Amino acid sequence: MTIAEVSRRYGLTADTLRYYERIGLIPPVPRSSGGVRCYDEVSCRWVELMKCMRAAGVQIDALIDYVALYQRGAETLEARKNLLIEQRRQLQARMAEMQESLERLDYKIELYEQGKMK
Repeated sequence: MTIAEVSRRYGLTADTLRYYERIGLIPPVPRSSGGVRCYDEVSCRWVELMKCMRAAGVQIDALIDYVALYQRGAETLEARKNLLIEQRRQLQARMAEMQESLERLDYKIELYEQGKMK
C-alpha cells in the first residue's frame, strides 16, 4: 500500500505516518527500488497498534521504547510485557478518573433536570 492509501485507511495524515516512522514509533517501512514507501501487512499492523495506543493516551516515549525493544528480538520479551503491563496500569488509572468525572457530570445534569439548579 502507498502512504496515501494507508493514510486514508487509518485516518492519519501522510505527515503523521512519516513522523511515526522517523521517531521510531513504527519500524522502518519497506521501500520500493525508487525509495517509495510500500506498506505491507506487518507495517499496517504497527500503524493500527500505534493508532490504538495513542487514542488510549499511551505516551509516545513508551511506545518508542516498545518498538526499540521489539526490534532487539526475543531477549526483550519480558521487558516488552512489563512495559505493556505498566501502560495498562496507567490507562486503568486514567479510566477510573474519567469514570469519576462522568459520574460527577451525570449528577450535575440530573440536578438540572430535576429543577434543583438555578
